[in-house]
Amino acid sequence: MDNPWLARRLERVAKRHQDHRSPFQRDRARILHSAAFRRLQSKTQVMGSGQSDFYRTRLTHSLEAAQIGSGIIAQIRNKYPQESAELFPADDSLIESLCLAHDIGHPPFGHGGEVALHYMMRDHGGFEGNGQTFRIVAHLEPFSENFGMNLTRRTLLGLIKYPQVLDKLQCTPSPKQPKSNRELKADHWHPPKGLYQDDIEMIDWVLSPLSTSDKTEFQKTLIKTKGHQKTIYKSLDCSIMELADDIAYGIHDLEDAIVTGVVSKEDFIRQVIDRLKKLNNQWMQSYSTTLADKLFANQRFIQKEAIGGLVNYLITAVELINVNEIKATNFQEPLLKMNAVHPTIAAKTLQIFKDFVYQYVIKQTSLQQIEYRGQQIVMELFEALASDPERLLPKNTVIRWQQAEQKGQNSYRIIADYVAGMTDEYATRLYQTLFLPIGQADFGKHDY
Repeated sequence: MDNPWLARRLERVAKRHQDHRSPFQRDRARILHSAAFRRLQSKTQVMGSGQSDFYRTRLTHSLEAAQIGSGIIAQIRNKYPQESAELFPADDSLIESLCLAHDIGHPPFGHGGEVALHYMMRDHGGFEGNGQTFRIVAHLEPFSENFGMNLTRRTLLGLIKYPQVLDKLQCTPSPKQPKSNRELKADHWHPPKGLYQDDIEMIDWVLSPLSTSDKTEFQKTLIKTKGHQKTIYKSLDCSIMELADDIAYGIHDLEDAIVTGVVSKEDFIRQVIDRLKKLNNQWMQSYSTTLADKLFANQRFIQKEAIGGLVNYLITAVELINVNEIKATNFQEPLLKMNAVHPTIAAKTLQIFKDFVYQYVIKQTSLQQIEYRGQQIVMELFEALASDPERLLPKNTVIRWQQAEQKGQNSYRIIADYVAGMTDEYATRLYQTLFLPIGQADFGKHDY
């Protein structure tokens, strides 16, 4: 194959009658039809899944991110026609695939579940949602026997937001372990953002077209004075996906909080509007004068128009940059050399909204209490399943666990895979089955 980025780990691909799809259209179809993608409908985004039909779930968030990603690509093609023709496929299916799949590795109960699984896996390679996304598409989803969805190498590269394994990012020494799970402080056990050592063979395959110098630079980490180390660079496709994700989080997720009364107009004016008016941007200063009134209006079409204007501003502001010129690197691979970014004012604008969502929505006591409950459920489930896997895991998962044991591999990763794949509702019902007398013993048939 002339283009290594179009290769798949399993070269054999079923050829169907009159199937004229591009490789990335095939990737998008595999993601859309996967069980992991469907489960996003019952996983928490910001508000608790199941609390209201209005709230966005991980599924609706991913669909919105995909639409925004298509908008970003349209802008880039318009602004940079020559570069776009050289860098991107003819349609939007690649970026849509990345946006649709970017959250499928997140466990039940949002970041509470992620912290819980990372703590339970602290001696077995750790856990992180983005690393789990890579593991699902590259190994777990049963489209192929051993290579998950068997996606193209370029799609896999685009899904790698942090191109280093957790073992090389983990802060040392580790936080002091609590006396009991109930005393676990989430802020002490947030995982580093990266991939799993268990998946290193597949990671190396994805990065194999890179020169030694490109791979070394791409996997560099930034030493932080506090907390974990973090990676520095992302591929071009990943940079677009991450922008789309951030816009969906900062603007669309805010809509949930406003419409359901979680945040007040007064706080919004003080923490968002007053900061927007200080930006050196005439359009944003003008737009922000009526923004609060529109967003907190009782008429939904007025709110939608205001949200649409913000999203459009953030999409149309996106630019392409040469990373080598900005960060004094020397990448040779075009997919690493070029990135999509927001210019300074647009980046500050989006950060204002993201900060507000984080401080006034995610950190709200009522939501933190729900997240804490989910954290406890996940830890207790993991502890129980790990105590007697052959007795408590579904048959297909038991087989995977036994195979890992026989090969001397990390069998705890199999348990983490099973728990991470659960929806909020499934995890709650399994918890009831195992620990509460009112639980219904109807489990064991479903496998993740």
